[in-house]
Amino acid sequence: MELRHLRYVVAAAERGSFRRAAIALDIRESAVSRRIRDLEDEVGVALFIRHHGGVRLTYAGQRFLYRALRALNEIERAAADAGSFGRGEAGTVRIGIFTSLASGFLPDLLRAYVSANPGVRPDLIEGGPAAHIAAVQRLHLDIAFLTGQPVAEGCDVAHLWNERVLAVMPSKHELASLRTLNWMHLRDRHFILSEDDPGPEIYDYLVKHLGDLGHHPSIARLRVGRDNLMHLVAMGQGLTLVHEAAGAARFPGVIYRQIKDEILPFCAIWSSKNDNPALRRLLSLARTMSRSLLPSVLLCLGLPIYGFVG
Repeated sequence: MELRHLRYVVAAAERGSFRRAAIALDIRESAVSRRIRDLEDEVGVALFIRHHGGVRLTYAGQRFLYRALRALNEIERAAADAGSFGRGEAGTVRIGIFTSLASGFLPDLLRAYVSANPGVRPDLIEGGPAAHIAAVQRLHLDIAFLTGQPVAEGCDVAHLWNERVLAVMPSKHELASLRTLNWMHLRDRHFILSEDDPGPEIYDYLVKHLGDLGHHPSIARLRVGRDNLMHLVAMGQGLTLVHEAAGAARFPGVIYRQIKDEILPFCAIWSSKNDNPALRRLLSLARTMSRSLLPSVLLCLGLPIYGFVG
């Protein structure tokens, strides 16, 4: 039994004639008649009653047609679904994030991707770099957006955008009158960080930069989330650091000040073995958006440089 045999039955039943079915299918009438006869021999029952005016279904033929139509519809849907998934027009793309979605390149990218691909569902997973990289390698994540330029076996990396680094302090802090800061301003300050991501990465960042000044920084790591950390900063419990996109989130009693010349690169990382077409569409859009943002124009306008890839 072949799919074309089922289509012959459907065409003959709809048109009441092997001849008209053959015309509709653009084949010879004898081919329709012979294949339907072979099908009847295979199932062991007559599907059509032949008469001078054409053909009509038997009771068994009616039952057969009902299920044949369902089968053909399911096969057509399967082919359409496979085509949509294969072209990246449907499905899911699993995205590991390590940054705020308050503003910046990443939320702009996700909004544009969802708008252009309404059949694809983005599944966002928060986490740290190590966990995200391992998940990408095991194909549990399609892509992760991380800081720096991570290196992982079997993975590809693309640098997409940069963000400024901001110090967060109470709005009445003595450094609040400065528009920009340098590391000497922060040398003897106390910092508070979350034990959760991205706290550990910020800790390493502070140790490196303040260590370059020959100073071991004062850092307390707390079991609080980002929101409560900001409220503790407002209470004067210490300073903290965020990247530029996170600075779009406003909290009462705190202000953000840029650290001069400190730029944090962000990249995408994915497995070279990943064949999810929805991922390829996301990567293509990310690269296009990254190239389209001209840093000189943005700086002249006083806008963030998050799209600039140096």
